[in-house]
Parts: sequence; C-alpha cells; structure tokens
Amino acid sequence: MHTSDKFALIGAGPMGLAMAKVLKEQGIAFDGFELHSDVGGLWDIEAPRSTMYESAHLISSKTMTEFADFPMEAEVAEYPSHREMAQYFRDFADHFDLRTHYRFNTEVVQVTPAGENGEGWKVITRQEGQQNEAVYAGVLIANGTLSEPNMPHFPGQFDGELIHASQYRHPEQFAGKRVLIVGAGNSGCDIAVDAVHHGASCDISMRRGYYFVPKYVFGKPADTMGGAIKLPMWLKRPIDSLILKWFVGDPQKYGFPKPDYKLYESHPVVNSLVLYHAGHGDIAIRGDIADMSGHTVTFKDGTAADYDMILSATGYKLHYPFIDKTLLNWRGDAPHLYLNAFHPARDDLFVLGMVEATGLGWQGRHEQAEMVARYIAGLRDGSKAAKKLQAEKSAGFDRATGGMDYLDLPRMAYYVDKATYRGAVTGWIKSLQTGQG
Repeated sequence: MHTSDKFALIGAGPMGLAMAKVLKEQGIAFDGFELHSDVGGLWDIEAPRSTMYESAHLISSKTMTEFADFPMEAEVAEYPSHREMAQYFRDFADHFDLRTHYRFNTEVVQVTPAGENGEGWKVITRQEGQQNEAVYAGVLIANGTLSEPNMPHFPGQFDGELIHASQYRHPEQFAGKRVLIVGAGNSGCDIAVDAVHHGASCDISMRRGYYFVPKYVFGKPADTMGGAIKLPMWLKRPIDSLILKWFVGDPQKYGFPKPDYKLYESHPVVNSLVLYHAGHGDIAIRGDIADMSGHTVTFKDGTAADYDMILSATGYKLHYPFIDKTLLNWRGDAPHLYLNAFHPARDDLFVLGMVEATGLGWQGRHEQAEMVARYIAGLRDGSKAAKKLQAEKSAGFDRATGGMDYLDLPRMAYYVDKATYRGAVTGWIKSLQTGQG
C-alpha cells in the first residue's frame, strides 16, 4: 500500500484543533479523525465520550486559559460554563477553517507500523459501520486524557447505586438520595455542591488532604494575581501558602484532613463553595472506606453511615486503545515522551495534550502543538534546530518537573512544572523558527 505524505490527526477536541491549526500554518498535510459529529471533545456534553456534567465550569479563568490569538468574547463569563467552552471551540474551528480537514463520526480502531521497514503507519478507521484503512507518514494522537474512568475496587458489597463521575450529568440524579462522594478533586467537590442542593445528604470520603484555592482574590480571578514578577518555587510556595491562609483559612477546622505533601506537589482544588458548605455542616468529611455491606459504608476510623448512592470521583486514566502500549514507550502510568510529546526513537509518532500543569491553559498546549509542527517541518526542510532536537530527545531525558516531587498518582504521571515546561517549549519554538540549533 502506498504511504501518503499526510499525517493522521486523532481528535477534534481543543488539543486536536490547536494541532490542526499549526499544521495548516506549517504547510503539513493531514487528515483529522473525530468520533463525534462536531468539534470540542469532552467540552461538548453531547459527545459520545464526554465526561461533562451540567454544572461544570472552567476552574481557571478565561484570561489564563484562552488561546492567545483567539481570545474569548467579552460577554463570556470569567469562569465559562461547558456550553460556553464548547461554543468557543466551535468558533475557533470556524475561524481557522479546520472542519474541512476532519472526518467526523469516525472512530480510529487501530494504528500499527506499516511495511517491513517500519516506515509509516497503517490507520484503520470505522465510519457508519464501514471500515477503512490508509497508510500515513505519521500519526498525531490528540484524543484527550479525561475519558477513561479510573474506577477503584471497593471492599465488600454495596446494594445501592454505584457510579463513576463520568456517568454524572445533572443534579436531579441525586434527588432524595443519601450521597457519598469518593474523592475530593475539582470534579468531586463540584459534584458534592450539586448533591448538597439536590440530595437528602452528602458526605465526602477522602484518602488525603487537599489545598483549596478560591476562585476570586480581591474581586479578581485568583489565577490572574501572579503579576509580572515570576518567583522561584522556593519563594512562591511560602508566599502562596500565606495567601491561602488569609483567604481560605484552615480547612482542617471543617474536618478536612491535612495534606501530607507540599503545595503544588498535586493539583489544588479551585472551589470555595465546598468549604462554605462543610463549614455550615451541609457536607460531612469522611475518611477512607474500609468496607461496604448493603447500604452501609464503614470507614477506616470505625465510623459508619448509610447511603443510597456512591459517586466515585476518582479521576481518569490515559487511554490510547487503538495503539499498542509498547509503541508509545509507556513507563508506569503514562508514556515516557520528551516534553510529553516526542517519542525518543521515532519522528512520525506524537502525543498531544498529555500534559498537565497548574495554569498551563490552552495557550501552553497550543505552544506544544506549534513546537511539534515546527519540528516536523524542520525535519522536512533539513534544519539544524530540528536535528538538535532529534538528538536531544534520543539521548535520554527526564520529565520537565522543575525539581518538583509530584505525588505518585496516575493523574500526576504526566504533570509538569509550568515555568520549566513552557520555557523549554518556547525555547524550541524560537530555535525551530530560525532553523538554527
């Protein structure tokens, strides 16, 4: 089968759209594939693998999240709803004329190396029951990181309703029920506030403590308060900790466990309402689960309570079901890739959007896409900078943690330090723009 000079781009969520845009700008031919009938990824609540719920909003402000060359409209809320975000990505696709490059309602079934010499990739897709295959020069994976539920095993037998947060859509699901939320990350706390207003009662089971960040400080979004001066982490951490004590107080007073790690070693919870409701007794904080029997849940501190529904807000796992794990250089809970995107040995396989950092925003992800597109173009054009990047990614590397000791959790396996990561990415963009190493 003839190998096309095109790349296959998987996904039309925000990361896929950013990649499509910069591929166009760099003159790199590609075919995009999207399972849903429209763009937007998980932000489109109607998408088949969306994990969105009706009350969901951005946890970062629009100013710190938007694409730099496509700012959100002034009338959009400071913390946009999922519907505003879905529209934003549809507008982005229209503005940069990206839809024509995609085949919608198309699932990527399998991606395998093509030919005996391993050059190119055979991509098998399914559209309306019909299977197709084609060979591409390279593959760009941008199918998102928040669609495969990480459902833990619970001890014992629960006779009530047991669901993952991915199955939650609207607060009416809690009507009249005694609800236990397991996990207190950003989604868990959001959903707990819904349960307070619609359920008979709401408790949260937590294994560890969290740092809570208010959405607003002095009337402005908290994530915009960093200012022009970029502080080193050894100084930033104590200053931010002091600010949190001023504006949040001590969550332990409301029953929350004390974090057993330093600020920024895990993702903070951006939610003021859960503290408000805990302080008012609307939410009871429980420890880790020891056992379940019937409708009764017993916790490791010896206490017990009865529930009608348990909602597991225990996050998501990276999931690339169409490609063998060995091809993506998995190490532990995530592929080990240079700057979370480049395969160390191949120049025709990239993962986009497998990166998390506090405050990275869509612009930080757009920069990742631009770096990858410029690298592909640089190899095509024989630039010294592309050859230098190629050598660096092949020589062995560590994740761009900036020295941060992140928690050993699946969701933190691809976490980076924002300043370290963006510094490296923008540095490569600059080098690749000039072509010089």
